[in-house]
Amino acid sequence: MSDRTSTTAPLAATLAALRGPGVQPKALDARALAALAANPGCARRALLDAAGVDKTSVAQALGAPTRFGQSRFAFTRGNAFEARVKADGCAELLRLLGADDAALPDLSAPGPEGRLARTRLALKEAAAAGGWTLLDHPLLALDVAGAPALLEPDAIAVRPDGSATVIEVKSFPILDGSADAVKVGAAARQAAGYVLALEGLATPPRHEVLLVCPRDFSNVPTARTVDVRKQLSVTRRQLARLTRIEEIAAALPDGTTFDVTGERLADSVAAVPATYAPECLDSCELAYHCREKSRADGAVQSLGRSLRGELGTLTTIERILSAATGPAGDEDPAATALRRAAALRAEALQEAGCR
Repeated sequence: MSDRTSTTAPLAATLAALRGPGVQPKALDARALAALAANPGCARRALLDAAGVDKTSVAQALGAPTRFGQSRFAFTRGNAFEARVKADGCAELLRLLGADDAALPDLSAPGPEGRLARTRLALKEAAAAGGWTLLDHPLLALDVAGAPALLEPDAIAVRPDGSATVIEVKSFPILDGSADAVKVGAAARQAAGYVLALEGLATPPRHEVLLVCPRDFSNVPTARTVDVRKQLSVTRRQLARLTRIEEIAAALPDGTTFDVTGERLADSVAAVPATYAPECLDSCELAYHCREKSRADGAVQSLGRSLRGELGTLTTIERILSAATGPAGDEDPAATALRRAAALRAEALQEAGCR
């Protein structure tokens, strides 16, 4: 048995126990990976994502259901557009790539491990072939804090020089050559995860991904290249900051489980430290639950990361108010600034009341 196998086997058993008996893991997709990398200090999200826990079901069981996500209409529209892009042997996609022809290997295999192995073999064969190869929905693995994350890009094109281009198919339009910057940024962060997962394999990934979208108000596919070097750097740095999953799991009390049918779900969730910020509302299924607990504890994080960073050792709203109204003393600069702000506010209110 290899060192890697002997190390990951106990962790896999631990994560399976956390999910609950007979509960199948939910794959960590590129969206979840981007959200996790955006908040690397949250041990709760890191552990639940690594264990493959369905956070939507957990939130519902806790009485704080999620209120975000892709609508059914958008999901259907996206699938229909991707089907058009890949119709007739991916003819439209090959046109956008500038390829006359390409090999289209069959990547089907039993189970995730089989698909991972089949993808690696197809990439190796494509690098040796010297022509164009197009992989439709390959499966890649990326180590996230010691636990494997399975990622499935829309497609990967292997060029004649052996390099690989990640392809993202999105249903938002490119109007007059440009697209919504927020949506392009989100797509770039997702694609960065795919590029990271390709590193070290037979086909070195390019830093430019191909974003395929509808042109203007039609359903005709068009494409633009997006440089993801910035997103790659940020994702690498954030993933490196994640606490190892083994360390988080080892600190949990015995009997911890996130089985939504169990009676200890609330206690189990509370046993894992969370780092809530308002930005979580756009990316995490447990955000409303964590916000409620953060507000109940008076945590500064509930007011935003930037404010939390400026307040230094003042970690609760109670301490902030005390520092703002208390007497001057040998305190940190944040307390001095708060007293000054409180004095200016009182002065402004007094002047307004005199008018």
